[in-house]
Amino acid sequence: MDDELVELQKQFESAQQAKSSIRLSDRNVVELVQKLHELHIIDFDLLHTVSGKEYITPDQLRHEILVEVKRLGRISLIDLADAIGVDLYHVEKQAQHVVSDDPGLMLIQGEIISQSYWDSVAEEINERLQECSQVALAELAAQLHVSSEMVTSVLEPRLGTTQLLQEMEGASGVAVEGSFFQSLFNGLVKEGEILGSLRAGVHWTPNVFAIAQKESIDSFFSQNSFISYDVLQKLRIPQPDQFLQSRYPECIPLVTTFIHPSMIEMLDAAIEDALERGSWMDSLSILPMSFGSQDASKLLSLCPSIQQGLKSDKAIIFGESFVFSSAFIKDVYDRLEKEMETFIVSSTSGTMVSDDLQETKVGHETSRFTESNETVSDSSSNKQTMEKGSKKKKGRAAGNMGAGAAEGDPENQDSVPTKSKKNQRKGKNSSSAQVADSKASAKLVKSKEENLNIPSEDWMMNKIATLVPEFEEQGLDDPQTIIRPLANYVRPMLINSWKERRKALFTENAERMKHLLDNLQKKLDESFLNMQLYEKALDLFEDDPSTSVILHRHLLRTTATTIVDMLLLNLDMHNKLKNGVEVEDTQISESSSLNPGERTSIAKNFPGSLSKKALVVVEALEGKRVETFMTALRDIAEESGLLLKKLDKKLERTLLHSYQKDLASQVAAEMDPVSVLAKVVSLLYVQIHHKALQAPGRAIAVAVSRLKDKLDESAFKILTEYQTATVTLLALISAASGDEEDCTSDRILTKRELLENQMPALKGLVLRTGTSQS
Repeated sequence: MDDELVELQKQFESAQQAKSSIRLSDRNVVELVQKLHELHIIDFDLLHTVSGKEYITPDQLRHEILVEVKRLGRISLIDLADAIGVDLYHVEKQAQHVVSDDPGLMLIQGEIISQSYWDSVAEEINERLQECSQVALAELAAQLHVSSEMVTSVLEPRLGTTQLLQEMEGASGVAVEGSFFQSLFNGLVKEGEILGSLRAGVHWTPNVFAIAQKESIDSFFSQNSFISYDVLQKLRIPQPDQFLQSRYPECIPLVTTFIHPSMIEMLDAAIEDALERGSWMDSLSILPMSFGSQDASKLLSLCPSIQQGLKSDKAIIFGESFVFSSAFIKDVYDRLEKEMETFIVSSTSGTMVSDDLQETKVGHETSRFTESNETVSDSSSNKQTMEKGSKKKKGRAAGNMGAGAAEGDPENQDSVPTKSKKNQRKGKNSSSAQVADSKASAKLVKSKEENLNIPSEDWMMNKIATLVPEFEEQGLDDPQTIIRPLANYVRPMLINSWKERRKALFTENAERMKHLLDNLQKKLDESFLNMQLYEKALDLFEDDPSTSVILHRHLLRTTATTIVDMLLLNLDMHNKLKNGVEVEDTQISESSSLNPGERTSIAKNFPGSLSKKALVVVEALEGKRVETFMTALRDIAEESGLLLKKLDKKLERTLLHSYQKDLASQVAAEMDPVSVLAKVVSLLYVQIHHKALQAPGRAIAVAVSRLKDKLDESAFKILTEYQTATVTLLALISAASGDEEDCTSDRILTKRELLENQMPALKGLVLRTGTSQS
């Protein structure tokens, strides 16, 4: 055997090493085969393979198809084409011939299946039937990748004693269709061969499963005193509530759960304890996790302590599961009430006051305006003169205030009301109109009271969360679910309480508000007239910019600042009174002063346009021009409903005369040699220029120099020498070190004695009956 193998190897090796005499390329071979086919030497069909390097005959192709089918029993045409290496078209064509020639084969959905394959499938199905007694046709069709009809047609001839049903399902029960199986099944149940129950004729439940269901339910319910309907649905009990009520008639059905009465007793004990302690509780926190909010709500309604607490107002339910004691809510209410007082006080500063001032303007501005005009001829910066003028008009103003208010057209304010019958009739008619206007104004105020700043729901919720941190500490998923209903419950009570208090305070403050505005108007009339009088003196120095700026700034920092401080303080107090804030009954004096920060703070607290105009007038105090301040003051007065009396010629003469008289009395009584100089200079300007000059110390030298052409030489010399000595004295006082050995004190004393000696001559310039003027 080994010798033959060695010999064959030698022959093979020699064949490989031998060189052929003729070598043909692939192309030559293809042309040669085509030529033989054309010459009919090859008289049968040839098929190309996929590679193009081989030919195959149709008979050989059919033979190879049969070989593959017999080997596998079932094969797709696509797999055949890949295995044989021939195009799918030729495989499909020859496969049809193979199937038609062999009745044991079938071509289905691109696959050739033999009867032997179906026989093997039938054997497998039979084995499965021996194991589980049933096999679903749909399952077989899915596994075999064929239709259920094909499985049926193939299996029917092979059934034998096996029954083929249309549909079968296996689980805890069997749903059957078909009269044969149903009658057979019913017979087995009646004979007791099968233990269980048949519901609706088609739904079967074995006894062993029903017993297991009931045992599982009884076990869970006895251990937990409740059971969820979801548990029964998982056990395939279609109507769990009816099932449980029939099995446990003494128990209580909820929305998603069935409970034993002991659950109510447990919850009731916890609620009763919370109410006694004056606390609160979330019923869901002590109930099992499966309980929903609706279950908790229904459960609370069955608790005796809740029923009794709701009747006696000792308990309140928020949402569906939160129980609060009235004592706890009262404590929260009291603490919120204190917080609300702080909120109201802080918010009132931003509440509108201009509307109320406008209302006051409707009822009172005309009467004030008329009264002001009646006393205009006697008004001056001298308080004694003002008092005297007011006494002259007191009776007439009091008797005709109603008529004056009614007839108070700004164009007719200069006319003094008379006591004629005609005017009296006008007064009566206009008084009735004034009453109607007052009622309308009262309604306007009442409607605006409804829109006052009150704490919002969010503010209330934030305060509750801060005051009662235990809400956050309870670990609730969303503390807002408990805070929001509590805030909504407490907020209306707090607002009503605040409104009642505010109403009482507002009624109490009404007379104070009227008195405050009356006093403010009177003070403003006097101060603004003086301001206009002093402003006219500034025109004398417009040709000297540096001195003009000094005089403007001096007037802004003295008279103008006093006016602004008085206005801001009175408006601020009026605002607080209007909004029902308790304000001490303190009188705002003319000497009350504010620093720049306080003025800005008060101005910013005014609402809207009033705040803007107040800030403008405050900024104007730091400016360099009095005209800017006067414009800003008129704007804020108009916004506030206050009146600013314009200085006319007649009133100017009256005020100037009063100012001169008052200034002369001050010069006569002045004993300070330094202070007397400024008063003498101011009085000289009144006598010479008829202007009320308000000049600071550093502008006195310029003011004195401007009088050179207006005084005779001797008078001017007295004035200049006194002014020079005053400057020297002030320089010595400023340079004094306080040392006893220093000779400065002697010089100061000497210079002061000099001024005191010259004071009579200086005063004589303005107090003597005649003054030399050019």
